[in-house]
Amino acid sequence: MAETVTHDPPPGPAGRQGRPLILTEDAGLLDDLLRLCAAAGATPEVHHGLPERRGGWETAPLVLVGDDAVRRIRGAASRRHGVVLIGRDQDDSGVWRRAVEIGADHVLMLPDGEQWLVDRIADVAEGVGRPALTVGVIGGRGGAGASTLACALAVTAAREGLRALLVDADPLGGGLDVLLGGETAEGLRWPAFAASRGRVGGGALEESLPWLHSLRVLSWDRGDCVSVPPEAVRAVLAAARRRGGTVVVDLPRRVDETAAEALAQIDVGLLVVPAELRAVAAAARVASVARMVLRDLRVVVRGPYAPGLDECEVARLLGLPLVGEVPAESGLRRPGEGRTPPGAAARGPLARFCTAFWERALVEAGAA
Repeated sequence: MAETVTHDPPPGPAGRQGRPLILTEDAGLLDDLLRLCAAAGATPEVHHGLPERRGGWETAPLVLVGDDAVRRIRGAASRRHGVVLIGRDQDDSGVWRRAVEIGADHVLMLPDGEQWLVDRIADVAEGVGRPALTVGVIGGRGGAGASTLACALAVTAAREGLRALLVDADPLGGGLDVLLGGETAEGLRWPAFAASRGRVGGGALEESLPWLHSLRVLSWDRGDCVSVPPEAVRAVLAAARRRGGTVVVDLPRRVDETAAEALAQIDVGLLVVPAELRAVAAAARVASVARMVLRDLRVVVRGPYAPGLDECEVARLLGLPLVGEVPAESGLRRPGEGRTPPGAAARGPLARFCTAFWERALVEAGAA
């Protein structure tokens, strides 16, 4: 009879946790695998051999087979995806033959492959599906209205029933939580993630952030911290994307290493350009730098228009695809006032613009 060992689950997002299956009698290997599962936020089911209960082998989202267990499951287990054979002897050439015998997708040697394995286990724990459609908004010049558009896009996505996360990647912008009227809302800000490296749990990230207007917001606080390392930005945005839905990132105009990490995870970039010649000239410089990292950059034009300019001419001068003209909207929130945030008026021109953008962008993402 196969012996089963159960372990109390670590805290995690309700309803999102998968249970990897571990097959081994090697106590040392089991300790290592339990440690890696704990680091990934997953609760494993552990057996010494093939589970007797029906469906255990077939339905587990990930199966981790210790090299010692191969002889006990060889010929008894059906072929399936998601099987990893784990050993320790780097010089054991026979491990590849044994992997073929049980139909393993991967052969992993510890400790070298620990980070790869933690990532795979965490994918199972979080129930990873299609990554979030991530939209970056960047101003062609200062005061172009990029933050306003970023907030409106996130508020509109949330109102449409999509999971929405708004990320303030501009440390000198004053804080998007202020623009949304939530500067005193409870939750973590960027400085709390400055030491993040490797993999950040998507569920834990989401639950730690302020909840404003039916969306999560990652902004800056009013302290002295005005930057976080590129590795932290990479880890946090990757976690946000794994949760699915939509992520909107308000980008700084100056592209340093940290901003480049944010740009690298953007699916669609929107360059907001006022329709005046000096703004177009400034936007051309911003675009030339951003396009070194971001492949899909489009232009959004904001009026009023200088003589001889319209939205099509601005797009032509910049050599970028035109999304359209972002409309002005009166009555937007100012710090300390009780007015609605950008995009909150469902029938307002800004909300209609954002709704139309999401409809097109989501269709394009689905086709891709």
